[in-house]
Amino acid sequence: MKKAAVVFIVILALGLSGILLIFENDARPAPDMVAINDAVMQAVDSGNQADALSLLGQQLLREYESMDAARQNRDRGVLVGVCIYTGILAVASVGLYLYCERSILAPFRKLRRFARDVATGNLDIPLEMDPHGSFGAFTESFDLMREELKKARENERAADRSKKELVASLNHDIKTPVASIKAATELMLVSARDEKEKSQLARIEAKAEQINALITDMFHATLEDLQALSVSPIEVPSTAIPGLIQSADYKGLVKPFSIPECIVMADPVRLQQVLDNIIGNSYKYAGTDIEVRAAFDGAFLLIDIADYGYGAPEDELPLLLNKFYRGKNAAEKSGYGLGLYIAKYLLTHMSGDLCCENRARGFVARLTLRLAG
Repeated sequence: MKKAAVVFIVILALGLSGILLIFENDARPAPDMVAINDAVMQAVDSGNQADALSLLGQQLLREYESMDAARQNRDRGVLVGVCIYTGILAVASVGLYLYCERSILAPFRKLRRFARDVATGNLDIPLEMDPHGSFGAFTESFDLMREELKKARENERAADRSKKELVASLNHDIKTPVASIKAATELMLVSARDEKEKSQLARIEAKAEQINALITDMFHATLEDLQALSVSPIEVPSTAIPGLIQSADYKGLVKPFSIPECIVMADPVRLQQVLDNIIGNSYKYAGTDIEVRAAFDGAFLLIDIADYGYGAPEDELPLLLNKFYRGKNAAEKSGYGLGLYIAKYLLTHMSGDLCCENRARGFVARLTLRLAG
């Protein structure tokens, strides 16, 4: 910027100096007095007054014409000089404006847009840096600030997402052991004979119901912010699956079954959650015995969990795995329509799948687990 200003001032000073020099040397054209004197002498020597006046007039006319031509030449030179200087000054002014536009105004506009983007939370647009410009160091510092803000926001989102995943997972999974406690307490109340024992069991049942209500409230508060649940598949022997099913079957409605020996890719914690949801749904909507069958299908292990209930209407089957969807038969049942949705999501992230269908004597949920290797 300083160099451009110096160049502009030098051009302006040179132009003004040139104009002043022209006008200071502006000697008006003078008549040729020697030629006029010669003409006068010739007229005197001729002795003829008329000829003398004619010669003198002709000489004066020639001198005035010469003076006028010299003046016109001088005026043309001044005009050309002024035009040239004006052109140079105009070019210099345009150059100075373009330099200011590129080096000062444009960077300021970029900084203004950048500040507006940062203020609105748009941290993905970098600030272009000009290493040769006057604002290079400033733009680099501002862009580093943007990157740090973006990292901080991403870390905050990751932490918030992890918290929501944990809350959503715990809320949904804690319901199963609480329901198991309530079921066991109800059975014990039926067989209890001592009044003190009945009072203690009733208190346990009331506390379990209180815990269930608190969990329901917390779960309801996180429904809108439910995020993706993390899944980490590992190699799991199929001999571990019966234990997971028995853990989910706290009412003991699952008939004896067998699982062929193999190794599947699964997340044991998430697979337990899947089985809890499916068997819990069977408890809620069928309440019958549960049959488990397993077979191989190419590179997958299929596990069918079937009950003897009424199943689901055919037009609702494609919707059962949707988020928050609840069938017509769920109107009087508690829930949020997330059990099968979460189960399918978890199985999908284990490279498996979940599908539901009706059979002649009930409802079937088919789990697909990918074989290892």
